[in-house]
Amino acid sequence: MASTSDFKNGLCIEFNNGLYTIVEFQHVKPGKGPAFVRTKLKNLSTGKVIPNTFTAGAKVTTARVERRQYQYIYKDDMGYNFMNTETFEQISLQEDLINAPSLLKEGQEVEILFHADTETPLSCDLPPFVVLEVTYTEPGEKGNTATNALKDCEVETGAHIRIPLFIGIGEKIKIDTRTSTYSERVK
Repeated sequence: MASTSDFKNGLCIEFNNGLYTIVEFQHVKPGKGPAFVRTKLKNLSTGKVIPNTFTAGAKVTTARVERRQYQYIYKDDMGYNFMNTETFEQISLQEDLINAPSLLKEGQEVEILFHADTETPLSCDLPPFVVLEVTYTEPGEKGNTATNALKDCEVETGAHIRIPLFIGIGEKIKIDTRTSTYSERVK
């Protein structure tokens, strides 16, 4: 059991007969009335984010979860296959458990969240940024824009990203996996 004073981003709790992780929380002490904690909770089975308010000091049940390092191996008709980097056992996950499946590259390290009591995988998180090579893009024309212009490109995993005009085929770019957007060019 934990109280609202133990809340932190990423804490996994049991709420409404499901597992939720705290995405965002804010302690509010109004001038009149009792204090409360305003939260945004993400359902780990559906991915839906819901707002909820807890009274200050309320007790919640925390769920035991473990984060384990895995390496992405390949994709087949059963799903995405990963190998544990310590025990070398392999598991297969469905696409809806992965936060950015289009940016997965073979051999990439990921972190898989497991429910410790039932040993079921809850989610698969890529690192915040990945470096991928641009495999196709149209040439950018200089001088015909007044502000920062973007063009479409395809990276080595097959994902489509919007990039600045000055980036060409064969260059490596850093991509933010949380938003699937261009971050910077890698030299």
